[in-house]
Amino acid sequence: MFAYIARRILYVVPIALGVTIIIFGLVHIAPGDPLNAVVPPDAPKETVELLIVAYGFDKPIPVQYFLWLTRAMEGDFGISFATGRPVASAIAGGVVNTLILATGAILIGMTFGCLLGAIAGYFQGSWIDKLATGFAIAGVSVPHYWLGLVLVIIFSVELNALPAMGMGPGGSKDWAWDAAHMRHLVLPVITLSVIPIGIITRSVRATVAEILTMEFVQTLEAKGLKSSRIFLHVVANAAPTVLAVSGLQIGYLLGGSILVETVFSWPGTGFLLNDAIFRRDIPLLQGVILVLAMFFVFMNLLVDILQSLIDPRMARG
Repeated sequence: MFAYIARRILYVVPIALGVTIIIFGLVHIAPGDPLNAVVPPDAPKETVELLIVAYGFDKPIPVQYFLWLTRAMEGDFGISFATGRPVASAIAGGVVNTLILATGAILIGMTFGCLLGAIAGYFQGSWIDKLATGFAIAGVSVPHYWLGLVLVIIFSVELNALPAMGMGPGGSKDWAWDAAHMRHLVLPVITLSVIPIGIITRSVRATVAEILTMEFVQTLEAKGLKSSRIFLHVVANAAPTVLAVSGLQIGYLLGGSILVETVFSWPGTGFLLNDAIFRRDIPLLQGVILVLAMFFVFMNLLVDILQSLIDPRMARG
């Protein structure tokens, strides 16, 4: 077991390094001049040259990458072109705000996804199975941003029941666990949870249906074991698959919430990423993408380790 975990941790190192190379390369080959975010078009040539030297753009690309990587490993992502603030502080606040959304969405997604998937798997071929499968397909197919806009129109514009934008009353960006702030959480969390519900439902349904056809289940039934005890065995065998799918969904929620956070003006990493793209703010863009990518990589590592602890057969394999 220890050897398996150590091997998985070692695999993360080249993956993480490759991710940093891809991030740095894609951001720098994108069209446009990054200095347009900090200097006007009619700026003197001397000023532009000073800024090029100050931001390190006069150095070769490999040198720029090495300097950026060493600083990033120390937690220094540079200074934002647009705001002049340290990128690290902006990302820290954005990550916390996105985690609030992602945690609520994954809790709802896992709860309803596992419940619907287990019921559909047990009653395979019935109207319950068809209803749950249809809901899952609809959840996966509906675009995030479209659903968010529909919910805003219904619950904010027509019914005036829930706020449509921001984290708190008056456009506040400071979170508090009270009723006024929780109301701002309802619509974006529902919007984000629909796709995880669909994906987890389909995965759990397929896993449960497959497990129910295995010989050990038939053996347990032949021995006269109660249905509740058989259900526990099925859950134990389905847990690694559910854990893997749920772990990936957490990563996707953190990295894929850009449209939802933009629709609801939620100041998380997705909102930061959208702002950095339109402002061509390279330090902020690189920092946000790097943090999200590393979170996704380490989330996969954590899922692998937890799966091996739940199912030792994986480590032996």
